[in-house]
Formats: sequence, structure tokens, C-alpha cells
Amino acid sequence: MSMHAHRCPNGHLTYPGHELCPDCGEAQTDEIDLSDRTATVVTWTTNTATPPGVRQPNSLAIVAFSVEGESVRAIGQLVEDAEVDIGDEVRPVYAEELRDPEAGIREPASQEWDGYRFEPV
Repeated sequence: MSMHAHRCPNGHLTYPGHELCPDCGEAQTDEIDLSDRTATVVTWTTNTATPPGVRQPNSLAIVAFSVEGESVRAIGQLVEDAEVDIGDEVRPVYAEELRDPEAGIREPASQEWDGYRFEPV
């Protein structure tokens, strides 16, 4: 699984991708793999009152990837016990399970979430 930003023909870069560019309405056609890049922490927080199935405490970060001189931001969990500060460098790490699908009141299959966490470089 890859973490992709998307670019439209007018050069607008977004993450996550959309069928149409939110800036100009053109179809987003180019994919840029972010999973092998590093990013800079813009801000972070730790949530101690998480939804069912999400670890407690749950630290999240907003990070900025530099792609050909442009910045694109993403939000995601930090790896467990990670300590970061604004300006630190992180990299995405694939996680098969971002939450426990058995927790909560919904069908477990609808709660299976994989994706990326960020770890300090």
C-alpha cells in the first residue's frame, strides 16, 4: 500500500487525492508516492479521550511533505511512544491496523482501517 498525493494538470497538489482538484476542478491525474519520503512536523497533539478501538493515548501529527518545491500536508497517528516536536523530521510507516475492528458497536469489517503512522527519523 502506498500513500499518494495527487496533482492536477494545473499543478495543484493535494492529499488525500480527489477525483476533481479542489482548487480548479480539473481531474487529478498524477500520483506522487509519499510513502518513501520524509516530512516535517507542523504541529502535534495527544488525545486521551479516543473513540472505541483507538489506542489511548493517541498522538497525532500534521506533517508537511516537500514535493518538487511545493508543500502538501497530511495528518496521522504517530508510532507508539514517539516523541516529536515542531520541525522534527518523520517518515510514514505502514500499519495494518490503525484501530481494533472488534471495538465499538458497528460491524467489525466496516472498522478495519489500515494506513500510515509517522515515526521520527
